[in-house]
Amino acid sequence: MNEKEFAELAAGAALHALSPEDDARFRGALAAHPEWRAIVEEDAETAASLAFALPVAPPDGIRASLLAQIAQTPQIPQEDSPTSSVPPAQSPLAAPEILERRPQRRWSRAVLALAACLAVLVGLGIGAVALNQQLNRPADVIALDEIRSADDAAQASIELESGGTATAYWSDSLGAAVLVTDGIAAPSDGETYELWFVRGETPVSAGVFTVDGGDATAALQGDMHAGDVIAVTVEQAGGSPSGQPTSDPVIVIPTA
Repeated sequence: MNEKEFAELAAGAALHALSPEDDARFRGALAAHPEWRAIVEEDAETAASLAFALPVAPPDGIRASLLAQIAQTPQIPQEDSPTSSVPPAQSPLAAPEILERRPQRRWSRAVLALAACLAVLVGLGIGAVALNQQLNRPADVIALDEIRSADDAAQASIELESGGTATAYWSDSLGAAVLVTDGIAAPSDGETYELWFVRGETPVSAGVFTVDGGDATAALQGDMHAGDVIAVTVEQAGGSPSGQPTSDPVIVIPTA
């Protein structure tokens, strides 16, 4: 175990959030590396101080700054670099590599930092409504933030016939994509927009989405393959019953 890995466990220990297995690893590493005790003490002090945040007059801009930090903190476990596997030979339309993701435990320090921010915000009198708006972000928005933070984040935009825009954000390393629309017309009653990954000549359904006041942020379901085209069609409510598009696409955005 290196010092960085130990620091993650130390933060989890300060929050009393370690599993029995990780707690045993933490205690064993501390016994083997007593020089890391300063990390434990610092995290323990941070956790203990959370109950003593005092209301003070905040400097200009501090509320916005802290809320922005919370908004950028991942709400789900982060992930290691993806590994690849070769698709079956009988799938000629599959991408050369299928990206897979495996979870890791590097979340404790982010949680500890978030808790510290929350304590300060409470001390500054930030209301529960404002905190909930930042912390209970939709999964689609969280997915968009993850893609934007990826080293290989990419995006492309097109203009819509309605005069609005549609922008696709994707990351090949994450195998993920999100579509953001601005000024798109709502589908007619009994209809919905359906997302597709188009691989060569093969469309793969990636879920449906709704429009709120002309705007939508929709994470495509399933794994994106490098070179996929992101498309949207108008289908009956609930999506195409056949699993294939039944209309011409209203949005087509290549990713290669």
